[in-house]
Amino acid sequence: MKKLLVSPSPHIHGKENTRNLMRDVVIALLPTVAVSIYCFGLSALKLALVGVLACVAVEYVIAKFMLKTKVTVCDYSAVITGLLLALNVPINTPWWVLVIGSIVAIGVAKMTFGGLGQNLFNPALVGRVFLLISFPVIMTDWSVPADTLFDAVSGSTPLGIVKEGLAKGLTLSQIYAENNFSYAQMLFTRIGSAGEISAIALLLGFVYLLVRRVIRPHITLSIWGTVIVFSGILWLCNPEQFTDPIFNLLTGGMLLGSIFMATDYVTSPMEPKGMIIFGVGIGIITILIREFGAYPEGISFAILIMNATVPLINMFCKPKRFGKEAK
Repeated sequence: MKKLLVSPSPHIHGKENTRNLMRDVVIALLPTVAVSIYCFGLSALKLALVGVLACVAVEYVIAKFMLKTKVTVCDYSAVITGLLLALNVPINTPWWVLVIGSIVAIGVAKMTFGGLGQNLFNPALVGRVFLLISFPVIMTDWSVPADTLFDAVSGSTPLGIVKEGLAKGLTLSQIYAENNFSYAQMLFTRIGSAGEISAIALLLGFVYLLVRRVIRPHITLSIWGTVIVFSGILWLCNPEQFTDPIFNLLTGGMLLGSIFMATDYVTSPMEPKGMIIFGVGIGIITILIREFGAYPEGISFAILIMNATVPLINMFCKPKRFGKEAK
């Protein structure tokens, strides 16, 4: 008699399959990729191509020649990892740095655990954090090439500017006035990674994923709600030292991380209650790092920390067994 095998999540029921779902995520990322190419030109296109090709190549080589298992590069998961990694690095990042990040993302964070469906941490975020720790100068160089839609500029992101200003003893009012910060500007910024350039493009991708039922809104909305409440409390306590909720939602990698990386099937909880706990944890850790930590950004670290809690969350947030009476 054949034994029943229980495979790791995601468990998908219905006519959809992994390839179709992953393809929809790629489509949802296209508005952000298109805006980044429009604004940054060939630099953004080069990063996207290098990220995708490197991730696909690394996964193919490991599956084919090292693990000697079925090659799964056609399921688009490596493509997503490559795009997300490219959208998470500064626009001037050398191609070889992105290749190293791709090797870590696919080779260490994904294939070491057995491939798609078995990794504990989001591969793109593991690659980004590895690059941030290994190449801090490159990963914090936000200068913009001269051949772009914007005038050539250099400096920190809004989060970095605020962090540096507060460290010098300035108030937020002074920092905002000196840098002409506005909420309209934050919807379409010119300094940051390619994935931070347009909040509107990211939100379009979010709507697409919801309409296609690729993701559920629980994680993303719980992150946003927690960020609004927690940062709002701090801001009301001292508006000259703590940034307001809208600033925290629109700056840095908040939207990219909460929409496309925190909602990863494999590394997030399976049930709505667990998803909310997961999102609340990400929101709290992100604000703690932004306001009290050494790094101006915190969403990447927050998601990875909460990734480690997913097995525990799934253990305590199980679906009701079929046929069990409600209490």
